[in-house]
Formats: sequence, structure tokens, C-alpha cells
Amino acid sequence: MTTRTTPTKPPGLRERKKQQTRQRIREEAYRLFAERGYEATTVDEIAAAADISPSTFFRYFPSKEDVVTQDEYDPALAEALRARPADEPTVEAIRAALVGPLGELLDGDREQLLLRTRITFTDPEIRARSVAEQERSEAVLAEVIAERSGRDAHDLEVKCAAAAIIAVFTTLMRHWVEGDGKEDLLALYDRHLQLLSRGFDF
Repeated sequence: MTTRTTPTKPPGLRERKKQQTRQRIREEAYRLFAERGYEATTVDEIAAAADISPSTFFRYFPSKEDVVTQDEYDPALAEALRARPADEPTVEAIRAALVGPLGELLDGDREQLLLRTRITFTDPEIRARSVAEQERSEAVLAEVIAERSGRDAHDLEVKCAAAAIIAVFTTLMRHWVEGDGKEDLLALYDRHLQLLSRGFDF
């Protein structure tokens, strides 16, 4: 097997500072969401907690809703898949990626992920925006599947494959949140992605 890799340049000092500021904003936002509730928390309060101005907040997140809807999971999944052997089946490549850095990212974000997903499923405005985010995730995944398979990202089979995988992700997240995050999320992913591999033989 050959492994397809994409060389990555380490971020410079300025980029690292931007990443740190972005992460600080997100951490303070979720702390306040947990303490006061999403609706009751204002952008001004988030900015103050992160020790930045409201205008700086808006340079990183166009709105409070974007703190919830934006994440690094799609780029992380894409990078992990591009590092897997090109002839490895897509679902198996995803399962393998969840054992590495992508799985570590999800596991490290457990509490934030639980809260943000709960907000996504319960807040009407966020829930409406999540449909567009799901479509964006499908497009990102279709692009990577196309790269790995040598097909076009607009190929209907490629788009259906991406949609099926993202649908499994969404269903698992809902199940996980409904159980208050007590189950092992990565084990859920690994176990139920196999349904796609074996073609729903039930």
C-alpha cells in the first residue's frame, strides 16, 4: 500500500497566537454557557471573560452562534484521511483516523463537545444553521473521497457516500448527548461505522 500524505508547514508565531486567542474565546464562551445558559450569555460577557474587546471577538467569530457552529473537526478529518493509504476503503480509513489525532481531538474536547451538541439540538436558531453546516461537512468529505478514489466530487455516488457518513456521525452525536455523554463516543463511532462497511445486512 502507498500512503498519501500532505506536507504541513508548522504555524508561525502570529498564527499560533491567533489560534490561542480563538481557543480562549471558545473556552470562555462554553464556560459561560454552562454557568448561565446559551441564551443568557452575551457577546460582551464572552469578550470580557476572554480579556478582549467585542470588536476583537467579531474578528474571530462573526456572531455568538458561530462559536457553536464552527469547529476544527472537518479539517482534522480531511487531513487524517489524506494521510491514510489511498487504496484503503473510506470507512476503514475513518475508523483508523479516529484512533489517531482526530480521536484525541474529540476526546480532549469532550465537555465542550457535549455542551455545544446539546445547544445545537435544542436552540431553534442554531438548529436551523446546523443544516447548512451539515451540508458543508458533506461537501468537505466528498472532496476528500473524490481525491482518494480518483472520482469527481460531484459524482452522485461520492456525494451519497459522504452524506451517509455524515448522517451516521449526526445520529451518533444525538444518541451520545441524549445519554449525557456517558458512552464512549469513539467506540460508538467505530462500532456503527461498520454498518456502512457491511452494507446494512439486517
